[in-house]
Amino acid sequence: MAGSGAEPPYRLVLASASSARLEILRRAGLAPQVVVSNVDETAIDVADPAALAQALAVAKCREVSAGLAVSSPTLVIGADSVLDLGGTALGKPADADEARRRWRRMRGRAGRLVTGHCVRLVGGGDVRETSAAAATTVHFAALTDAEIDAYVATGEPLGVAGGFTIDGLGGPFVTRIEGDPHNVVGLSLPLLREMLRDLGVAWTALWTRPSR
Repeated sequence: MAGSGAEPPYRLVLASASSARLEILRRAGLAPQVVVSNVDETAIDVADPAALAQALAVAKCREVSAGLAVSSPTLVIGADSVLDLGGTALGKPADADEARRRWRRMRGRAGRLVTGHCVRLVGGGDVRETSAAAATTVHFAALTDAEIDAYVATGEPLGVAGGFTIDGLGGPFVTRIEGDPHNVVGLSLPLLREMLRDLGVAWTALWTRPSR
């Protein structure tokens, strides 16, 4: 792997409880600290799915960065995902019944998985921020009722935006995607690289020595 293995010049903080987002960054050579935000998502009332994802990402990033004790340049990454299904924003299902109803709407259709991203650079006397959203079109298989019931019974749909994954048990139920596959899991790495560049940070400067 490229990189010197030296300590990165920035502290990196992921403002998300998502284990999938953490794993994406780790596999890309980064080693973020996780600080989960206390943002009340229900208080952010935005109808448009892309705007909602973006608003949630910004709120989480700002809330976490405001609570940090910063002694060195620190990058805070906030993100949130929703599924845009016919103009309706779908987050995590509230319970198994909702997950079943949702999959019966989704099967055989396509939706847009939208992930809002926000990056804040704090420390050094100033605060800089950039935000953007990425969208990936997801085509769902025409699942049977029995397949939906079996999938919901695993519990996986309850913990993810839209009620599905492509990197777990739900992978066989997605027939095609159009766009960045990382975005469906929770972060668009190409977009994140561009956002960091806008802040004057090279992606490769954040690489750490891979674990053995």
